[in-house]
Amino acid sequence: MLALPMTDFHMRPARGDEAELLTALSMRSKQSNGYDDAFMAACAEELLVTPDRLADWDFWVAETDGRVSGLFALAPDAGGASAEVAAFFVEPDLKGQGVGRALWRRLTAQAAAEGIERLRLDADPAAEPFYLAMGCRLAGRRPSGSIPGRTLPHMTYEVAQ
Repeated sequence: MLALPMTDFHMRPARGDEAELLTALSMRSKQSNGYDDAFMAACAEELLVTPDRLADWDFWVAETDGRVSGLFALAPDAGGASAEVAAFFVEPDLKGQGVGRALWRRLTAQAAAEGIERLRLDADPAAEPFYLAMGCRLAGRRPSGSIPGRTLPHMTYEVAQ
């Protein structure tokens, strides 16, 4: 039976006490792309949600049926015209159910409200099709921040004002 996409999400800013919860969600989501424990250990620092990151970046969560089902973080550049999508993760059992699309709509609305004109991100290769479907453009490849010799799709998105 084909599951129908969910449409009822509650979006809210992440709370300061959710760092551990959001780190665990990020790790589960990343590992669901087929990575082994050694790969995940190498990525752990990059995926860590810390109180400082919660304070410095603009973190939002999606809630579905009373649980956090996804997250994103915007890290604005100095000057504010551009930002990095520093984190974007969905619970593995909810991938393909509309959570990611709802988060992306909220992310781009938040960016527009903050006067951000351009977003950039280094995508997990497994997530590249999602970002392309959301309107991102492939702008090249960048070295991974945690796996030597690995490169990632570098993507950009022009925010409608």
